Amino acid sequence: MGETKELKKKLTPARDCTTCEATAQMIDKARRDGVELVFDRAASMKPCPIGADSACCKHCSMGPCRLNAKDPYGKVGVCGATIDTIQARNFARMVASGAAAHTDHGMSILHLFGEVVKGHNKDYQIKDIQKLLQVAETLEIETDGREYNDIGLDIYEELMKTYTLVEGEFPFAKAVPEKTLETWRKQGIVPRGAMREIMEIMHRTHMGVDQDYENIVNQCSRTALSDGWGGSMVATEISDIMFGTPRPVMAEVNMGVLKEDHVNIIVHGHEPNLFESIMVSTSDATMVEAAKAAGAKGINLVGMCCSGAEMMSRHGVPHAGNFMSTEAVLVTGAVDAMAVDVQCIKQGLGKVADCYGTELFTTNPRCHIEGVKHIEFDEDNPMACTDEVVIKAISRFKSRKGDIQIPKNKNIGIHGFSKEYIGYMLGGTFRESYVPLNENIINGRIRGVAGVVGCTQPRTKQDYMHVELVKELIKNDVLVLQTGCSQIALAKAGLLIPEAAHLAGDGLAEVCETVGMPPILGLGSCVDNSRILTAASEMVRTGGLGHSIADLPAAGAAPEWMSEKAISIGHYFVASGVYTVFGTTFPITEGTKFHKHLFEELEEMGMGKWGFSNDPIEMAHMMIAHIDKKRKQLGIDKARERVLMDMADRQKLDVA
Repeated sequence: MGETKELKKKLTPARDCTTCEATAQMIDKARRDGVELVFDRAASMKPCPIGADSACCKHCSMGPCRLNAKDPYGKVGVCGATIDTIQARNFARMVASGAAAHTDHGMSILHLFGEVVKGHNKDYQIKDIQKLLQVAETLEIETDGREYNDIGLDIYEELMKTYTLVEGEFPFAKAVPEKTLETWRKQGIVPRGAMREIMEIMHRTHMGVDQDYENIVNQCSRTALSDGWGGSMVATEISDIMFGTPRPVMAEVNMGVLKEDHVNIIVHGHEPNLFESIMVSTSDATMVEAAKAAGAKGINLVGMCCSGAEMMSRHGVPHAGNFMSTEAVLVTGAVDAMAVDVQCIKQGLGKVADCYGTELFTTNPRCHIEGVKHIEFDEDNPMACTDEVVIKAISRFKSRKGDIQIPKNKNIGIHGFSKEYIGYMLGGTFRESYVPLNENIINGRIRGVAGVVGCTQPRTKQDYMHVELVKELIKNDVLVLQTGCSQIALAKAGLLIPEAAHLAGDGLAEVCETVGMPPILGLGSCVDNSRILTAASEMVRTGGLGHSIADLPAAGAAPEWMSEKAISIGHYFVASGVYTVFGTTFPITEGTKFHKHLFEELEEMGMGKWGFSNDPIEMAHMMIAHIDKKRKQLGIDKARERVLMDMADRQKLDVA
């Protein structure tokens, strides 16, 4: 604790750091308390300009080699590597790391599922039989007259190929629209197993191996697709089977969900099995009585980041904030324990937790933090970990010291949309269908669809890019799908409610008011971006909007991205056929052949392409221009007369 005078001079006013008032209040409090948060560290740490342009290479000890982004072809690396080779290698290694993160997550979820269907693990179970049967049908696994665990075992064995397949096409190739799959086959980018793809991309980017940027990008696409349509999709589909497919639920968001008179426990990370177990621990009557004996009115379980978003979507668990608020929430002094697992865990949490007496625990063998207590989470005995976390939190409540300051900010939103529920919402129980969505895009009420996803980060004003981008999109009749930290940003802004339709254009507002839905649909955590892929595939299969994902009037954006996972996500959307725009920064040197390849030539090859802007309004109109281009190519650029369909018309469309 304690700042230098030099650091104080550099500090950015709290409300210039974030649009989230609760976070701003905690930034101010932390500074008064002499506690350094991520915002202050960012202010004192300028990013490397050479690295920001991806003009450096450190893949061997002859370097690091630094090229000049202003004169990209003026010199080459010691080995002779050009700026294009260096950029492609750097980009590829970001894709590899990001894909590995989601793939490892998916594999751990699949392993747990295997233990459940084999009867080895009794703490978890199959909760969604319909989703089990749906996944089996996609994978062409026989279901008639069979026990659910036997079907599950076949699913487990088939999906394990997502990771281990050495030759051939990965299992969920069966879920990809035919024309999109044809493009992948033509370009040679249909994934095998993720382990194989990540191994190969790391080999290719070793010094002296692949030195053709186009060939490196080819493997980037293959590896990223093994994430989006592989590891991430497995994580989402299997989590739905075991924990339940989300349906819309009302949930509270922002730091106001903390309760001073309760034991407050936060779970932060990405793996739902920890959170599902701690839900059981916190609701146990013995634990609740222990909390009351300690002077609390009860136990208040709260989520943060992506596992929080997943539990919010499935169970309506309150959510305290996205990535940039994970340190700030500890400044309230009201958090009695925070349990973390993997991904997006700042090492700085340790020092902030110490300053405010919060019990911080790592729980996953993949993620320890120096100086932070570790309680191993064992899926075969999950309560041993989660019960201990609750006991430690109750003990901390009894000995709370210091000023407790909980911001009053709290917003209600509707979360928990999925590909399945979107069909049900539009077509009803017996007529589940994407026909109404496609028809309203064709007739012009809905201009197109945008996925706005990704992180928040301190190099831009927290949440600002997300909120302003989405407001501009819905104003122009673009339906928005969201995941991860972006979803929380919009929820904190009060925009994930049906009443937000008044901010939408007339056409989108009409659809929202008819159905009773928000103009922005929250789909869950960042790994649940696969829901956007499956929804896009369903739009293609429904008909009327082309034959591949690349034909759809759709675009994607990650305006405040910060992690390597985001690069993998962005690239699997691009490889799938989606125009994808990133903001804040992008690891590339403009004016190079590599830049042209990503931003132009991939689209010419039948895929999507990358885009970049630092301005949310410009970003929105780049996406809208792309959507309008696709509408024109489909011949639906002029809105048809808006006529309400009767049941007979609907039946004709369904038959067609």
